[in-house]
Amino acid sequence: MLNGKQIVLGVTGGIAVYKAVELVRLLTRAGADVHVIMTRSATEFVGPLTFQTLTSNPVHTEIFNLIAEREIGHIALADRADLFIIAPATANVIGKIAGGIADDMLTTTVMATRAPVLIAPAMNVNMCTNPIYRENEEKLLRHGYRFVAPVKGMLACGWEGEGKLQDPAIIMEEAVRALTRQDLAGERVLVTAGPTLEEIDPVRYISNHSSGKMGYAIARAARRRGAEVVLVSGPTCLDDPWGIETVRVCSAAEMRDAVMERVAASTVIIKAAAVADYRPRSRAAGKIKKSAEALVLELEKNPDILAEVGRVKGDRVLVGFAAETGELVENARKKLTGKNLDLVVANDIGQPGAGFHGDTNIAKLLHRDGRIEELPLMGKDEMAAIILDRAAELRKRGMRGEE
Repeated sequence: MLNGKQIVLGVTGGIAVYKAVELVRLLTRAGADVHVIMTRSATEFVGPLTFQTLTSNPVHTEIFNLIAEREIGHIALADRADLFIIAPATANVIGKIAGGIADDMLTTTVMATRAPVLIAPAMNVNMCTNPIYRENEEKLLRHGYRFVAPVKGMLACGWEGEGKLQDPAIIMEEAVRALTRQDLAGERVLVTAGPTLEEIDPVRYISNHSSGKMGYAIARAARRRGAEVVLVSGPTCLDDPWGIETVRVCSAAEMRDAVMERVAASTVIIKAAAVADYRPRSRAAGKIKKSAEALVLELEKNPDILAEVGRVKGDRVLVGFAAETGELVENARKKLTGKNLDLVVANDIGQPGAGFHGDTNIAKLLHRDGRIEELPLMGKDEMAAIILDRAAELRKRGMRGEE
């Protein structure tokens, strides 16, 4: 995800410094080469050796030795950085940066870098709402600095309110987004994910094995690439993705309503949900008792959401999924032409690594011009990126009026 990326992490003084340790773990695990700058006050909370051990790089402090480094430290780090993160960022350091003050290693390096700067504040609630601090934040936003807003909660000072450092996983997500090409900026992407659940009685239901992981991966990847994303999700065990409007539904009928309400506002629609084809004709008011050797359950068809969207899609890009156990290409091609799709992601769920609950997938991409693109075993995040590449290409061709 961040392989080969050079990230400079500035750490300032505050009780939230311990969360910077977890952030370093996440960044290095994703493949980033992390270089840490600590202010003197930050070293009072966590020792430099902790960060040096985690990053395998020397930690830079306010007092730097030009002879030992053999280079002008702040310039070398500033030039090296693909991204500069400050987490936690105190009101003091934010004020210094806004005022153009460069009086220590951290602020000097920030002033010298041309890399995007991502700031994650952490401070007392009264400092956070102070109009002078707000002016400093607004000034930096105008100059292109990015912020990961603090969250509300019980603060170390005893106050309750806004000011807690954002979760390291979310800071990490914003870091990935800052380093991702924004080729979907201006696009409005609607994604469906997960199964639907059709109730038989208050206890039992008809559903399927979809985990929602593929659709969630697509939604996250689209946001990272600059799109405004809406995710319509059936029942899953997954958390709502950060920064994405997530609409939770249960049945196919509910998913149909949620999707059709949002089609008009969308430019790209990716239907990764596994919608139940049938539902019970009637739902029992009470639990059906086990009183006979056999039970006949009468079913009726659910709405075909993909076909309905295909009839009204206009110039929108519409991508569908086909999970099959046989005749993969034939069935996927019928779906492509019969439902007016631009692309079908077809996978044989019987193949090892292509099942519902795993983190990998194997697929064939069927295009309208007859091409079939083979995608070998890969992670669902990687496959999501390829699917979005194809959707972006289709959008560009559509805007140029090409078939």
